[in-house]
Amino acid sequence: MQQDQGDRPQGAGASAVPAGAKALDAIIGEAAPRAGRGRRILRWTAIGLAAVVAAYFVWSYLSSGPTYDYVTRKVTRGDLTVVVTATGTVQPVAQVDVSTAISGIVRKVNVDYNSPVSRGDVLAELDTDTLEATAAAARARLVVAEANVAKAKAAHEASVTTYERQASLYNKGFMSAQTLQDTQLTMNANAAALKASEAEVLVARADLQLAETNLAKALITSPIDGVVLTRNIDEGSTVAASLQAPVLFTIAGDLKRMEVQVDVDEADIGKVAVGQEAAFSVDAYVNRSFPAVITDIRFVSQTINNVVTYKALLKVDNEQMLLRPGMTATAEIVVDRVAGALLTANAALLYTPPAKTESSGFLGIFRPPNMGAVTTNEAPTGTRTVWVLRDRVPIEVAVETGATDGQNTQILSGEIAEGDEVIVDAVARE
Repeated sequence: MQQDQGDRPQGAGASAVPAGAKALDAIIGEAAPRAGRGRRILRWTAIGLAAVVAAYFVWSYLSSGPTYDYVTRKVTRGDLTVVVTATGTVQPVAQVDVSTAISGIVRKVNVDYNSPVSRGDVLAELDTDTLEATAAAARARLVVAEANVAKAKAAHEASVTTYERQASLYNKGFMSAQTLQDTQLTMNANAAALKASEAEVLVARADLQLAETNLAKALITSPIDGVVLTRNIDEGSTVAASLQAPVLFTIAGDLKRMEVQVDVDEADIGKVAVGQEAAFSVDAYVNRSFPAVITDIRFVSQTINNVVTYKALLKVDNEQMLLRPGMTATAEIVVDRVAGALLTANAALLYTPPAKTESSGFLGIFRPPNMGAVTTNEAPTGTRTVWVLRDRVPIEVAVETGATDGQNTQILSGEIAEGDEVIVDAVARE
Protein backbone atom coordinates (compact mmCIF):
# COMPACT_ATOMS: atom_id res chain seq x y z
CA MET A 1 0.00 0.00 0.00
CA GLN A 2 2.76 2.33 0.78
CA GLN A 3 4.39 1.53 -2.53
CA ASP A 4 1.19 2.32 -4.50
CA GLN A 5 0.89 5.71 -2.89
CA GLY A 6 4.46 6.39 -3.66
CA ASP A 7 3.84 5.55 -7.34
CA ARG A 8 1.23 8.46 -7.86
CA PRO A 9 2.50 11.41 -9.79
CA GLN A 10 3.56 14.23 -7.59
CA GLY A 11 1.41 17.36 -7.56
CA ALA A 12 -1.73 15.65 -8.95
CA GLY A 13 -4.92 16.67 -7.15
CA ALA A 14 -8.16 14.90 -6.63
CA SER A 15 -9.84 16.76 -9.58
CA ALA A 16 -7.74 15.47 -12.45
CA VAL A 17 -9.80 14.91 -15.78
CA PRO A 18 -9.47 11.64 -17.60
CA ALA A 19 -8.03 11.71 -21.15
CA GLY A 20 -11.26 10.42 -22.79
CA ALA A 21 -13.27 13.29 -21.45
CA LYS A 22 -10.83 15.80 -22.92
CA ALA A 23 -11.20 14.32 -26.41
CA LEU A 24 -15.01 14.55 -26.28
CA ASP A 25 -14.89 18.21 -25.31
CA ALA A 26 -12.60 18.99 -28.25
CA ILE A 27 -14.99 17.42 -30.75
CA ILE A 28 -17.99 19.32 -29.36
CA GLY A 29 -16.07 22.61 -29.44
CA GLU A 30 -15.26 22.24 -33.15
CA ALA A 31 -18.85 21.31 -34.20
CA ALA A 32 -20.53 24.30 -32.51
CA PRO A 33 -19.22 27.05 -34.91
CA ARG A 34 -20.14 24.96 -37.89
CA ALA A 35 -23.77 24.66 -36.74
CA GLY A 36 -24.03 28.48 -36.24
CA ARG A 37 -22.82 29.20 -39.75
CA GLY A 38 -25.38 26.77 -41.22
CA ARG A 39 -28.25 28.44 -39.43
CA ARG A 40 -27.17 31.86 -40.69
CA ILE A 41 -27.01 30.58 -44.30
CA LEU A 42 -30.50 29.12 -44.01
CA ARG A 43 -31.86 32.35 -42.55
CA TRP A 44 -30.41 34.59 -45.33
CA THR A 45 -31.53 32.15 -47.99
CA ALA A 46 -35.09 32.33 -46.72
CA ILE A 47 -34.98 36.14 -46.62
CA GLY A 48 -33.67 36.29 -50.21
CA LEU A 49 -36.38 33.96 -51.52
CA ALA A 50 -39.06 36.00 -49.77
CA ALA A 51 -37.72 39.23 -51.35
CA VAL A 52 -37.70 37.67 -54.81
CA VAL A 53 -41.27 36.43 -54.43
CA ALA A 54 -42.44 39.83 -53.13
CA ALA A 55 -40.68 41.66 -55.95
CA TYR A 56 -42.27 39.36 -58.51
CA PHE A 57 -45.76 40.02 -57.22
CA VAL A 58 -45.10 43.78 -57.08
CA TRP A 59 -43.76 43.71 -60.65
CA SER A 60 -46.75 41.70 -61.82
CA TYR A 61 -49.15 44.17 -60.21
CA LEU A 62 -47.44 47.29 -61.52
CA SER A 63 -46.78 46.04 -65.04
CA SER A 64 -50.26 44.75 -65.68
CA GLY A 65 -51.92 47.81 -67.36
CA PRO A 66 -55.62 48.13 -68.18
CA THR A 67 -57.18 46.67 -71.31
CA TYR A 68 -58.90 48.92 -73.84
CA ASP A 69 -61.91 49.01 -76.12
CA TYR A 70 -61.03 50.77 -79.38
CA VAL A 71 -63.26 53.25 -81.20
CA THR A 72 -62.67 52.97 -84.95
CA ARG A 73 -63.68 54.58 -88.21
CA LYS A 74 -63.57 52.96 -91.63
CA VAL A 75 -61.28 54.16 -94.38
CA THR A 76 -63.53 55.22 -97.25
CA ARG A 77 -63.23 56.41 -100.82
CA GLY A 78 -65.05 59.54 -101.96
CA ASP A 79 -64.86 63.14 -103.13
CA LEU A 80 -63.07 65.75 -101.04
CA THR A 81 -63.76 69.48 -101.18
CA VAL A 82 -61.17 71.77 -99.61
CA VAL A 83 -62.44 75.18 -98.50
CA VAL A 84 -61.02 78.32 -96.94
CA THR A 85 -63.27 80.04 -94.43
CA ALA A 86 -63.42 83.83 -94.18
CA THR A 87 -65.78 86.37 -92.66
CA GLY A 88 -66.92 89.76 -93.89
CA THR A 89 -69.95 91.86 -94.74
CA VAL A 90 -72.49 92.18 -97.52
CA GLN A 91 -72.12 95.46 -99.42
CA PRO A 92 -73.63 97.09 -102.52
CA VAL A 93 -71.53 96.92 -105.66
CA ALA A 94 -71.79 100.73 -105.96
CA GLN A 95 -72.33 103.11 -103.07
CA VAL A 96 -72.12 106.91 -103.29
CA ASP A 97 -72.14 109.61 -100.62
CA VAL A 98 -74.03 112.68 -101.85
CA SER A 99 -72.90 116.01 -100.43
CA THR A 100 -72.98 119.70 -101.32
CA ALA A 101 -70.23 122.23 -101.91
CA ILE A 102 -72.31 125.26 -100.87
CA SER A 103 -73.82 126.33 -97.61
CA GLY A 104 -77.44 127.17 -97.08
CA ILE A 105 -80.76 126.24 -95.54
CA VAL A 106 -82.57 123.11 -96.71
CA ARG A 107 -85.84 124.24 -98.24
CA LYS A 108 -87.19 120.88 -99.40
CA VAL A 109 -86.36 117.16 -99.13
CA ASN A 110 -87.86 115.00 -101.85
CA VAL A 111 -86.75 111.47 -100.81
CA ASP A 112 -86.59 109.31 -97.70
CA TYR A 113 -84.93 106.08 -96.62
CA ASN A 114 -85.26 103.22 -99.14
CA SER A 115 -86.59 105.58 -101.82
CA PRO A 116 -85.73 104.38 -105.34
CA VAL A 117 -84.03 107.10 -107.37
CA SER A 118 -82.76 107.57 -110.91
CA ARG A 119 -79.73 109.45 -112.13
CA GLY A 120 -80.47 113.21 -112.09
CA ASP A 121 -83.46 113.07 -109.73
CA VAL A 122 -83.62 116.03 -107.31
CA LEU A 123 -83.09 114.71 -103.79
CA ALA A 124 -83.27 118.03 -101.94
CA GLU A 125 -83.30 121.80 -102.55
CA LEU A 126 -81.45 124.54 -100.70
CA ASP A 127 -82.81 128.05 -100.26
CA THR A 128 -81.88 130.06 -103.39
CA ASP A 129 -82.80 133.64 -102.45
CA THR A 130 -79.23 134.71 -101.77
CA LEU A 131 -77.91 132.72 -104.72
CA GLU A 132 -80.41 134.28 -107.10
CA ALA A 133 -79.50 137.77 -105.90
CA THR A 134 -75.82 137.03 -106.42
CA ALA A 135 -76.53 135.79 -109.92
CA ALA A 136 -78.58 138.91 -110.73
CA ALA A 137 -75.76 141.16 -109.55
CA ALA A 138 -73.31 139.23 -111.71
CA ARG A 139 -75.53 139.72 -114.73
CA ALA A 140 -75.69 143.47 -114.10
CA ARG A 141 -71.92 143.72 -113.80
CA LEU A 142 -71.60 141.88 -117.07
CA VAL A 143 -73.90 144.38 -118.78
CA VAL A 144 -71.84 147.28 -117.42
CA ALA A 145 -68.61 145.63 -118.53
CA GLU A 146 -69.93 145.06 -122.02
CA ALA A 147 -71.05 148.72 -122.22
CA ASN A 148 -67.58 149.83 -121.13
CA VAL A 149 -66.11 147.73 -123.90
CA ALA A 150 -68.32 149.45 -126.46
CA LYS A 151 -67.35 152.87 -125.10
CA ALA A 152 -63.64 152.04 -125.07
CA LYS A 153 -63.85 150.61 -128.55
CA ALA A 154 -65.45 153.82 -129.88
CA ALA A 155 -62.80 155.99 -128.24
CA HIS A 156 -60.05 153.81 -129.64
CA GLU A 157 -61.46 153.94 -133.16
CA ALA A 158 -61.77 157.75 -132.96
CA SER A 159 -58.17 158.12 -131.82
CA VAL A 160 -56.99 155.91 -134.68
CA THR A 161 -58.84 158.05 -137.20
CA THR A 162 -57.38 161.26 -135.72
CA TYR A 163 -53.88 159.87 -135.80
CA GLU A 164 -54.16 158.80 -139.43
CA ARG A 165 -55.40 162.29 -140.48
CA GLN A 166 -52.66 164.11 -138.58
CA ALA A 167 -50.00 161.77 -139.93
CA SER A 168 -51.09 162.73 -143.48
CA LEU A 169 -50.85 166.42 -142.61
CA TYR A 170 -47.46 165.89 -140.99
CA ASN A 171 -46.15 164.26 -144.15
CA LYS A 172 -47.26 167.38 -146.12
CA GLY A 173 -45.63 169.71 -143.61
CA PHE A 174 -48.82 171.08 -142.19
CA MET A 175 -48.53 169.35 -138.72
CA SER A 176 -45.81 169.54 -136.14
CA ALA A 177 -44.09 166.41 -134.89
CA GLN A 178 -45.09 167.13 -131.28
CA THR A 179 -48.78 167.23 -132.14
CA LEU A 180 -48.54 163.96 -134.03
CA GLN A 181 -46.73 162.35 -131.10
CA ASP A 182 -49.42 163.45 -128.64
CA THR A 183 -52.13 162.01 -130.88
CA GLN A 184 -50.26 158.69 -131.05
CA LEU A 185 -50.03 158.51 -127.25
CA THR A 186 -53.77 159.09 -126.98
CA MET A 187 -54.42 156.34 -129.51
CA ASN A 188 -52.26 153.86 -127.54
CA ALA A 189 -53.99 154.76 -124.27
CA ASN A 190 -57.41 154.14 -125.82
CA ALA A 191 -56.20 150.76 -127.12
CA ALA A 192 -55.10 149.77 -123.59
CA ALA A 193 -58.41 150.95 -122.15
CA LEU A 194 -60.23 148.78 -124.68
CA LYS A 195 -58.27 145.70 -123.61
CA ALA A 196 -58.98 146.44 -119.95
CA SER A 197 -62.69 146.76 -120.69
CA GLU A 198 -62.67 143.47 -122.55
CA ALA A 199 -60.94 141.81 -119.56
CA GLU A 200 -63.60 143.20 -117.25
CA VAL A 201 -66.20 141.52 -119.44
CA LEU A 202 -64.41 138.18 -118.99
CA VAL A 203 -64.37 138.66 -115.22
CA ALA A 204 -68.05 139.57 -115.19
CA ARG A 205 -68.93 136.53 -117.25
CA ALA A 206 -66.93 134.28 -114.86
CA ASP A 207 -68.71 135.77 -111.87
CA LEU A 208 -72.05 135.16 -113.54
CA GLN A 209 -71.10 131.58 -114.39
CA LEU A 210 -70.04 130.95 -110.79
CA ALA A 211 -73.27 132.41 -109.47
CA GLU A 212 -75.32 130.29 -111.84
CA THR A 213 -73.29 127.19 -110.90
CA ASN A 214 -73.93 127.77 -107.20
CA LEU A 215 -77.57 128.31 -107.99
CA ALA A 216 -77.64 124.98 -109.79
CA LYS A 217 -75.90 123.32 -106.82
CA ALA A 218 -78.82 124.32 -104.68
CA LEU A 219 -80.61 121.42 -106.37
CA ILE A 220 -79.02 118.25 -104.91
CA THR A 221 -79.41 115.43 -107.44
CA SER A 222 -78.68 111.70 -107.52
CA PRO A 223 -75.51 110.72 -109.42
CA ILE A 224 -76.59 107.08 -109.98
CA ASP A 225 -79.61 104.83 -110.23
CA GLY A 226 -80.27 103.11 -106.94
CA VAL A 227 -81.84 103.28 -103.50
CA VAL A 228 -81.43 105.85 -100.73
CA LEU A 229 -79.73 104.13 -97.79
CA THR A 230 -79.33 107.12 -95.47
CA ARG A 231 -80.74 110.64 -95.22
CA ASN A 232 -78.93 113.05 -92.92
CA ILE A 233 -80.95 116.26 -93.44
CA ASP A 234 -84.46 117.55 -92.85
CA GLU A 235 -86.32 120.59 -94.11
CA GLY A 236 -85.05 123.69 -92.34
CA SER A 237 -81.63 122.21 -91.56
CA THR A 238 -78.60 124.42 -92.08
CA VAL A 239 -75.82 122.99 -94.22
CA ALA A 240 -72.31 124.38 -93.62
CA ALA A 241 -69.81 123.46 -96.31
CA SER A 242 -67.08 125.92 -95.43
CA LEU A 243 -64.52 123.35 -94.21
CA GLN A 244 -65.72 119.94 -95.40
CA ALA A 245 -68.58 118.91 -97.61
CA PRO A 246 -71.22 117.26 -95.40
CA VAL A 247 -72.76 113.94 -96.45
CA LEU A 248 -76.46 114.51 -97.03
CA PHE A 249 -77.48 111.16 -98.54
CA THR A 250 -75.96 107.73 -99.12
CA ILE A 251 -77.20 105.98 -102.24
CA ALA A 252 -76.56 102.35 -103.12
CA GLY A 253 -76.62 101.09 -106.66
CA ASP A 254 -78.79 98.23 -107.84
CA LEU A 255 -79.30 96.04 -104.77
CA LYS A 256 -80.11 93.07 -106.97
CA ARG A 257 -76.37 92.80 -107.51
CA MET A 258 -74.41 92.68 -104.27
CA GLU A 259 -70.90 91.74 -103.19
CA VAL A 260 -69.45 90.18 -100.06
CA GLN A 261 -66.20 91.69 -98.81
CA VAL A 262 -64.37 89.05 -96.76
CA ASP A 263 -61.03 89.11 -94.95
CA VAL A 264 -58.81 86.16 -95.91
CA ASP A 265 -56.01 85.19 -93.53
CA GLU A 266 -52.49 85.59 -94.91
CA ALA A 267 -51.90 81.84 -94.39
CA ASP A 268 -54.74 81.06 -96.82
CA ILE A 269 -54.46 83.87 -99.37
CA GLY A 270 -52.10 81.84 -101.56
CA LYS A 271 -54.84 79.27 -102.14
CA VAL A 272 -57.50 81.80 -103.15
CA ALA A 273 -57.84 82.96 -106.77
CA VAL A 274 -60.24 85.00 -108.89
CA GLY A 275 -62.98 82.85 -110.41
CA GLN A 276 -63.19 80.32 -107.57
CA GLU A 277 -66.63 79.31 -106.40
CA ALA A 278 -67.79 80.10 -102.91
CA ALA A 279 -70.84 79.93 -100.68
CA PHE A 280 -71.72 82.07 -97.71
CA SER A 281 -74.34 82.29 -95.00
CA VAL A 282 -75.79 85.14 -92.95
CA ASP A 283 -77.35 85.10 -89.51
CA ALA A 284 -80.70 86.26 -90.84
CA TYR A 285 -81.32 83.02 -92.75
CA VAL A 286 -80.37 79.92 -90.79
CA ASN A 287 -79.40 76.81 -92.77
CA ARG A 288 -79.45 78.73 -96.05
CA SER A 289 -76.41 79.14 -98.28
CA PHE A 290 -75.92 81.73 -101.01
CA PRO A 291 -73.67 80.93 -103.99
CA ALA A 292 -71.00 83.43 -105.03
CA VAL A 293 -67.89 83.82 -107.19
CA ILE A 294 -64.63 85.61 -106.35
CA THR A 295 -64.23 88.66 -108.60
CA ASP A 296 -61.27 90.46 -107.05
CA ILE A 297 -58.50 90.08 -104.46
CA ARG A 298 -57.00 93.29 -103.11
CA PHE A 299 -53.21 93.56 -102.88
CA VAL A 300 -53.27 95.91 -99.91
CA SER A 301 -53.24 94.20 -96.52
CA GLN A 302 -54.85 95.21 -93.27
CA THR A 303 -53.63 94.31 -89.78
CA ILE A 304 -56.06 93.96 -86.89
CA ASN A 305 -54.78 92.69 -83.51
CA ASN A 306 -51.52 91.56 -85.18
CA VAL A 307 -53.48 89.42 -87.67
CA VAL A 308 -52.76 90.20 -91.34
CA THR A 309 -55.62 89.72 -93.79
CA TYR A 310 -56.41 90.53 -97.42
CA LYS A 311 -59.74 91.68 -98.82
CA ALA A 312 -61.48 89.39 -101.32
CA LEU A 313 -64.68 90.37 -103.17
CA LEU A 314 -67.42 87.84 -103.89
CA LYS A 315 -70.13 88.61 -106.44
CA VAL A 316 -73.66 87.46 -105.59
CA ASP A 317 -77.08 87.81 -107.19
CA ASN A 318 -79.78 89.23 -104.94
CA GLU A 319 -82.84 88.94 -107.16
CA GLN A 320 -85.05 88.04 -104.20
CA MET A 321 -83.76 91.05 -102.25
CA LEU A 322 -83.04 88.89 -99.20
CA LEU A 323 -79.59 90.31 -98.57
CA ARG A 324 -79.17 93.75 -97.05
CA PRO A 325 -76.09 95.98 -96.88
CA GLY A 326 -74.02 95.43 -93.76
CA MET A 327 -75.06 91.84 -93.03
CA THR A 328 -72.31 89.71 -91.49
CA ALA A 329 -71.36 86.85 -93.79
CA THR A 330 -69.33 83.67 -93.26
CA ALA A 331 -67.96 82.43 -96.57
CA GLU A 332 -66.43 79.12 -97.60
CA ILE A 333 -64.23 79.45 -100.68
CA VAL A 334 -63.64 76.23 -102.64
CA VAL A 335 -59.89 76.09 -103.28
CA ASP A 336 -59.54 72.42 -104.29
CA ARG A 337 -61.62 69.39 -105.27
CA VAL A 338 -60.37 65.77 -105.21
CA ALA A 339 -62.51 63.04 -106.78
CA GLY A 340 -62.34 59.39 -105.69
CA ALA A 341 -59.83 60.00 -102.91
CA LEU A 342 -58.93 57.46 -100.22
CA LEU A 343 -60.11 59.17 -97.05
CA THR A 344 -59.46 58.74 -93.35
CA ALA A 345 -60.91 60.65 -90.43
CA ASN A 346 -58.69 63.41 -89.08
CA ALA A 347 -59.18 61.96 -85.61
CA ALA A 348 -57.20 58.89 -86.71
CA LEU A 349 -54.20 61.10 -87.50
CA LEU A 350 -54.42 62.68 -84.06
CA TYR A 351 -54.81 59.42 -82.12
CA THR A 352 -51.95 58.48 -79.76
CA PRO A 353 -52.02 55.00 -78.16
CA PRO A 354 -51.51 54.59 -74.39
CA ALA A 355 -47.86 54.10 -73.34
CA LYS A 356 -46.78 50.52 -72.53
CA THR A 357 -43.98 49.01 -70.36
CA GLU A 358 -41.69 46.67 -72.29
CA SER A 359 -40.78 43.43 -70.51
CA SER A 360 -37.07 42.98 -69.65
CA GLY A 361 -37.21 39.49 -68.17
CA PHE A 362 -36.37 38.87 -64.58
CA LEU A 363 -34.18 41.97 -64.32
CA GLY A 364 -37.14 44.10 -65.27
CA ILE A 365 -38.66 43.68 -61.84
CA PHE A 366 -36.07 46.08 -60.46
CA ARG A 367 -36.99 48.84 -62.92
CA PRO A 368 -39.74 51.44 -62.27
CA PRO A 369 -43.02 50.63 -64.05
CA ASN A 370 -44.31 52.52 -67.11
CA MET A 371 -40.91 53.89 -68.11
CA GLY A 372 -41.16 52.77 -71.71
CA ALA A 373 -40.97 55.32 -74.54
CA VAL A 374 -44.26 57.10 -75.26
CA THR A 375 -45.50 56.44 -78.79
CA THR A 376 -46.93 59.38 -80.76
CA ASN A 377 -48.37 59.76 -84.22
CA GLU A 378 -45.39 61.80 -85.40
CA ALA A 379 -43.53 60.26 -88.32
CA PRO A 380 -40.79 61.24 -90.80
CA THR A 381 -41.26 64.44 -92.76
CA GLY A 382 -44.09 64.16 -95.28
CA THR A 383 -45.77 61.23 -93.53
CA ARG A 384 -48.16 60.67 -90.66
CA THR A 385 -49.03 57.66 -88.54
CA VAL A 386 -52.36 55.91 -88.13
CA TRP A 387 -53.22 52.83 -86.08
CA VAL A 388 -55.16 50.15 -87.93
CA LEU A 389 -57.09 47.54 -85.94
CA ARG A 390 -56.37 44.14 -87.51
CA ASP A 391 -57.56 40.96 -85.78
CA ARG A 392 -58.23 43.12 -82.70
CA VAL A 393 -54.58 44.15 -82.60
CA PRO A 394 -53.52 47.80 -83.20
CA ILE A 395 -50.97 48.00 -86.02
CA GLU A 396 -48.95 51.16 -86.62
CA VAL A 397 -49.03 52.24 -90.28
CA ALA A 398 -47.15 55.17 -91.85
CA VAL A 399 -49.13 57.03 -94.53
CA GLU A 400 -48.57 60.02 -96.78
CA THR A 401 -51.39 62.56 -96.54
CA GLY A 402 -52.78 65.06 -99.03
CA ALA A 403 -55.65 67.52 -99.00
CA THR A 404 -57.98 67.87 -96.04
CA ASP A 405 -61.35 69.49 -95.44
CA GLY A 406 -60.93 69.66 -91.68
CA GLN A 407 -62.82 66.42 -91.04
CA ASN A 408 -61.30 63.94 -93.48
CA THR A 409 -57.85 63.74 -95.05
CA GLN A 410 -56.72 62.24 -98.33
CA ILE A 411 -54.33 59.26 -98.11
CA LEU A 412 -51.81 59.35 -100.96
CA SER A 413 -49.82 56.23 -100.07
CA GLY A 414 -49.28 53.68 -97.32
CA GLU A 415 -50.20 50.12 -96.36
CA ILE A 416 -53.84 50.94 -95.88
CA ALA A 417 -56.91 50.21 -97.97
CA GLU A 418 -60.57 51.06 -98.24
CA GLY A 419 -62.54 49.36 -95.48
CA ASP A 420 -59.68 49.23 -92.96
CA GLU A 421 -60.63 50.16 -89.41
CA VAL A 422 -58.49 53.01 -88.10
CA ILE A 423 -58.45 53.77 -84.39
CA VAL A 424 -59.68 57.20 -83.34
CA ASP A 425 -59.95 56.63 -79.57
CA ALA A 426 -59.36 54.05 -76.82
CA VAL A 427 -61.54 53.55 -73.73
CA ALA A 428 -60.09 51.70 -70.73
CA ARG A 429 -62.22 48.86 -69.42
CA GLU A 430 -63.41 49.00 -65.83
